[in-house]
Amino acid sequence: MGRVSRRAFAVAALSAFTMMPRASAATGRGGGGAPDPEMRGVWIASVANRDWPSKPGLTASQQRDELLTHLDTAAGNRLNTVFLQVRPTADALWRSPYEPWSQYLTGTQGKDPGWDPLGTAVQEAHARGLRLHAWFNPYRVAAHADPTRLVASHPARENPDWVVTYGGKLFYNPGLPEVRAFVEDAMLDAVTKYPVDGVHFDDYFYPYPVAGQSFDDDAAYEEHGGGFPDRAAWRRDNIDRLVRETADRVKEVRPDACFGISPFGVWRNAATDPLGSDTRAGVETYDDLHADTRKWVREGWIDYIVPQLYWNIGFAAADYAKLVPWWAEVASGSPTQLYVGEALYKAGDPAQPAAWQETGELSRHLTLAAGYPQVRGHAYFAARDVAADRIGAMARVVADHYGQPAPPPR
Repeated sequence: MGRVSRRAFAVAALSAFTMMPRASAATGRGGGGAPDPEMRGVWIASVANRDWPSKPGLTASQQRDELLTHLDTAAGNRLNTVFLQVRPTADALWRSPYEPWSQYLTGTQGKDPGWDPLGTAVQEAHARGLRLHAWFNPYRVAAHADPTRLVASHPARENPDWVVTYGGKLFYNPGLPEVRAFVEDAMLDAVTKYPVDGVHFDDYFYPYPVAGQSFDDDAAYEEHGGGFPDRAAWRRDNIDRLVRETADRVKEVRPDACFGISPFGVWRNAATDPLGSDTRAGVETYDDLHADTRKWVREGWIDYIVPQLYWNIGFAAADYAKLVPWWAEVASGSPTQLYVGEALYKAGDPAQPAAWQETGELSRHLTLAAGYPQVRGHAYFAARDVAADRIGAMARVVADHYGQPAPPPR
């Protein structure tokens, strides 16, 4: 799509949204009985060049054109929100005084890409009637275990005691208060500088378990773990503190921005905890990632949650049809909005179960979720899959459920 047609497209999209009734802050309802705003989101992942940029080392013009194409595609599918990953591995997709430019832009960590990716993304998303949430990964440092491969000025090299090697990767230690303060400062720098509409975390807190390995935070636990019944409780408190402090700081810096999280979809199995879901998942966020996602919703610490319900209806270990009502019950009576994360990337993947070879599987997800008023929308992983739409699953969702544009939730 050329620049002239992009501009015309953006004007048309924005006009469609501005004519839609806006929700009242007091009632949450639009004028004339219009429905509440509905989340129609898409993740744009930069880590490992998953979605954007498509590969490292593209020119600034090529990077910008790819980004605008993703935004055009989102608007063309009548989506209204993008979650853009701007801090994938303790780096930055904006000029940060805290961390280096991301290697996923130029191929070289710390190298200036010659343009302002986050600033451009915010401006161009807004021009299309899209809201933009800046997506941060708090603790991941590198997808390898060699600190010398980081740029010499990297905070992880300057503060090696902050770093834990685990599963062949480098992570900041969530148990150190100085680490928590640093990653909050690094993330809030972007929120201060750019008019983002939201701040977003994904599912990575303490790392996913690796068989036969332990996350070495012995020294931090010895220094800071007093008063907790065990290490797991201390770790959960570390993540709770990150969540509460980030929420408070976002509101201080940019009061109109929201803060949300998209965790792994199973808090705990019912066999582990009677409050858990009727699932047999191999990972439970409470126990394995030390993320008490249910608590965050029940306490209203976050503005929204997007559990990654990346399974088909009828999947034995984690049935979408059982997890939606479980999350709806968790969100009932809470100020935290519930959206559902959808595995568009699985549609048409021959490695996935038969249900994912059916064009209508995702559309059936939205039909099922519509029966639960607590579910206020959906988000799709991820942008390149929206663009490719291998078996027409996204087109089917749009045809069946997104007949008209929808104003984004605030």
